[in-house]
Amino acid sequence: MGAPSKAKRPKRRWVGIRTTEEIDRENLKSIIDQIMPSSSAKLYDLKIVNGQNLAIVRINLTEYPVFVFKCQSDNRLHTITASGKIRLVRDRLGLPKPKLRR
Repeated sequence: MGAPSKAKRPKRRWVGIRTTEEIDRENLKSIIDQIMPSSSAKLYDLKIVNGQNLAIVRINLTEYPVFVFKCQSDNRLHTITASGKIRLVRDRLGLPKPKLRR
């Protein structure tokens, strides 16, 4: 059988976050796991732009309000923007589009 139809997939939100300190990918993943254990949160991008650590996290729409609340409660992460499309979040954060891997 093929992939499930697009309508049967869960809706997602792409969340742009800023970290208060310089952090590597593994540490940021562990912070996200501490904030939202057993969730659908997945780290996509982590870049340093103008001296700020900016990241993009994908999360299911049903978990989005809880994720934003917990990020605001945590002093290490600040949510900046969110959208249903990763392209819009990248544009708002000023992140370049990654090169295609082939």
